[in-house]
Amino acid sequence: MKRDNSPQISVIIPVLNEASTIANLLLYLLRYSSVKNIKEIIVVDGGSTDYTVAEAEKQNVKVIHSIKGRSIQMNCGAKHASGSILYFLHVDTLPPNNFDISILTAINAGAQAGCFRMKFDSDSKFLNAFACLTKLNYKICRGGDQSLFITKTLFEKTGGFNENYLVYEDNEFTDRLYELVDFKILPRHVITSARRYKEKGEVKLQYHFGMMHLKNYMGAGPDKLHEYYSRKIAV
Repeated sequence: MKRDNSPQISVIIPVLNEASTIANLLLYLLRYSSVKNIKEIIVVDGGSTDYTVAEAEKQNVKVIHSIKGRSIQMNCGAKHASGSILYFLHVDTLPPNNFDISILTAINAGAQAGCFRMKFDSDSKFLNAFACLTKLNYKICRGGDQSLFITKTLFEKTGGFNENYLVYEDNEFTDRLYELVDFKILPRHVITSARRYKEKGEVKLQYHFGMMHLKNYMGAGPDKLHEYYSRKIAV
């Protein structure tokens, strides 16, 4: 029998107009994890104008509403979470089968925060070469598409995601985590969508992401990073 004090996971998924993808992710999570380990799945909607909320509610998960902005939405989800472990997941990323067991195993071994390695749902040698770098335990190799698990205690200690960052919020947060704990890279892979690369161009988009890393390293703040993103990537 499961002990009442055994750690459980709150999965937090920020969304905005993802009616075409949210149901697939939720069905996947419910199928490939154990209800004894998953305390809840929280979908945080940032004001969708399509059927995202309706599609999520069909799966009987918790749906909450927030101001638009991924950092704001993820913090909002964390505030409503009752699990002792938070697992932040992008809507177009599928974690490995039994991801919950992998996370709990790491937590029970002493990890306080970490992520999975990543693969793209693409045969592109260019993209897969960059995906291979996610096995390396360096800050520069991190990104939100790899998902993130963290104890709620540590999350609250850090103050959560910096809501000044409208973009690059995942990287800013993991940069801080690297200064606080031994960040754990789990030896399994999430599968993330390459749709943005198909839309924008693989080399072009990867170049601009690289420039954002460089700008951050050179001291650019959230406003300058958002300006660059809006001018070079969002258009």
